[in-house]
Parts: sequence; C-alpha cells; structure tokens
Amino acid sequence: MSPGGADDAGAEAPDIRPAFSSLLEDSAEDLYESAPCGYLSTLMDGTIAKINATLLGWLGLSREDVVGRKRFSDLLTVGGRLYHETHFAPLLRMQGHLGGVALEMRTAAGPRLPVLVTSTLKRGADGEPLLIRTTVFDATDRRAYEQELLRARRAADEAREQAEADRVQLREALAVLQRSLLPDTLPDLPGVETAGYYHTASPMELGGDFYDLFPLDDTRTAFFLGDVCGKGPQAAALTSITRYTLRAAMIQDADPVDDLRILNRALLERYTGDDPRYCTAVAGVFERVGDTLRVRLASGGHPPALVLRADGTAEYLSTRGGMLVGVLPTAQFVGVSTVLRPGDTLLLYTDGLTEARVGRDRQLYGYDALLSFAAARAPAGSRALVDAVTGLLRYFGDGLDDDTALLAIGVPAAS
Repeated sequence: MSPGGADDAGAEAPDIRPAFSSLLEDSAEDLYESAPCGYLSTLMDGTIAKINATLLGWLGLSREDVVGRKRFSDLLTVGGRLYHETHFAPLLRMQGHLGGVALEMRTAAGPRLPVLVTSTLKRGADGEPLLIRTTVFDATDRRAYEQELLRARRAADEAREQAEADRVQLREALAVLQRSLLPDTLPDLPGVETAGYYHTASPMELGGDFYDLFPLDDTRTAFFLGDVCGKGPQAAALTSITRYTLRAAMIQDADPVDDLRILNRALLERYTGDDPRYCTAVAGVFERVGDTLRVRLASGGHPPALVLRADGTAEYLSTRGGMLVGVLPTAQFVGVSTVLRPGDTLLLYTDGLTEARVGRDRQLYGYDALLSFAAARAPAGSRALVDAVTGLLRYFGDGLDDDTALLAIGVPAAS
C-alpha cells in the first residue's frame, strides 16, 4: 500500500537500542582521551597535570614527557610563549575565561601547529583558583584558509596598484596626445593680445575640441576653433585631420568660407559609408590696419563668436545658417566681418560652455547668460577675459561634462 497505509503501520521499526548501548559503553575517560580536540589541565603555575591522547598525538609527545615535566607555555612557539606570559595568563587570571585565542604549538617533528585555545579557571569553594582547564582546536585548515585569503587580498591589492599605475600612464599618454592637438603657445603679435584655454572634461578620454592661431604674413593672421563629433582615438584622428587641413587651406587661401568648403570636401572624402564624421568650426583671418584689426570669419554650425567692446557692451556676431562641416557636399557656410578697435576683444568658444548644466534644475547655461556674463566684464583684455571664463567653467563643477576650448583675440586698450 501507499506510505501511511495500514501495512506500513504494522511494519516493525528498526531496533536502534544496540547503537545506544554502544554509546553508553564509552567511558568518560575514553571520551576525554579520544576527543576530536585537545584537552589538558594545568596547575596555576602552568605545570601540566593532565593531557589527552589527541593532543599528545598532534604534538608527537608521550604522556611521560609532558605530565609533571612541562608547563603549557613549554608547548608553545617562542612567539606564542611570549604572548602567553604577557597577555594570555594575566587576562585569564583577571577574567577567569579566555576563548578562541590563536597560538602556535611546537611539534616533535618540527612543523608548527596552529591552534585555537580556550582556557577556564576552576576555583575552589573559597573562590581561590585551583587549576586551569584548556581546550585546544587544530586550526590548520583555518590557517590555510586565512593564508589563502591573505594571498588573494595581496593579489587584489597588487592588481589595484597595477591598474592605478596603468591609469596614471594612460592619463599621461592621453595628456601628451591632447597637447599635440593644440598649439604649444600662441604667437606674440605686435598690437594684438591673444589667449587660449582648453578644459578637459575627463582625463581618461581624448576630447575633440581644437583651436589654432598662426601668422600668414606681416599683417595677416589666421585662426580657427572647432569641435569634432565624438571622443576618444577616433575623435583625436578627426581633430588631427581637421586642424592640418584647415591650416593648409588657410595658408593657401585666406578666404574663411572657401577654407571651410575645402575642409568639408576633405572630410566627405575621408569618412564615407557607415562611418560619417563631422565637426563644427569657425575660421577667420584678421589684418592689422593702424591700431585696429579687421576680422573676417566664417562658421560651419558653430556657436556665434562674442565681441566685448571698449564701451562696455557685448554682442554676438551672427553666423546663423552655417551648416555642419562634413555632412553634405553642398553645405553652406556663413561669413561675417567686424572691426576690433583698442579695448575690443573677440571670444571664440565651443559648446561645452553654453551647454553646461546649472542650478537645481540642471538647466542649460545658454547664450543669454553668457552674453550677460561678458557684458558685465566688458571691456576686458584677452587674457583677463579667458581667465574670467575659466573661473566660470570651474564654477560649473560637475555641470560641465564636455570639453571646452576658448580663444580670445583683442586689441589692447590705449594707455
């Protein structure tokens, strides 16, 4: 029948009485001697009065060698004996019980035996200590486990240290590569004050912003600033192509609109198919005429240039309608001209500045705020203006999550 049926109810249960009988036949002495742990009892001076066979077997000693001849501390290593005398024994006398103390015992064969020791004072009717009962557990497996944990921890620490060293090396390599995509210094031009700055959003990523400024002849100077799509090595390669293409084009032809068209064709020829690459850029040329700079510039999808005037006003140079560079064969680029007089400064920047997040609502900083910021500081020389905007970038904190390039060109105010 099924389990629980009448047939099962009538079945005889197995007789377990013999097993109980065999257990009852074990004397207390047998249980003491063959216990899975070591036992010993010592007098208050540490002399061993009793020790079980288990512990003797672990240590490779005979009962005659130990009982009445050795103290508990004699079974310990030098370090264990020192700890026992200076810490273990005094604490045991004060507290009456110590449990789970890690020590090492000497064996007759030589190897050390890691153990966990628990000791308890037995007191007489008058409260005076009579003897010490100690239990010893073999901690070999635990020690091996702890050593394995230590090895794993050391390996993890070494891996972290190596990873940090690799990160430092990578940051240094990226910093060198990033600097190679920017001019080391801007040229010293008579009657002109220039300043540049590059903010790197992440030291572990190559940015795609760029700028340059270089003389064409004794009176004319070319400049450009832009932002390529993406980050990392591919962005760096695109930045390199863009910089050198623009520089070569502007040396041959000082028309900023034509220069952006040349760059547009170069990017379309280089990046085709499923991997289009593009950038925004503003390119320009300024010519010294007396104490003024006549500026012509063109924009391809780039934020408008900002001019701070000597009379304390600020304005954008509208290049609305300029298209991204490298997207369409028939892309349109918009040119604009202005004159910088003593005390005027032109500021070029990338969109990391205007797209920074500010306030509790993480709103875009935007063009209106930038115009107000500039107007509050006009007039300002190139160096002072770049320093002020750099301070603004620091103020954004983690709200600034994109690289930002700045290039300022101005005419020093008359003394």
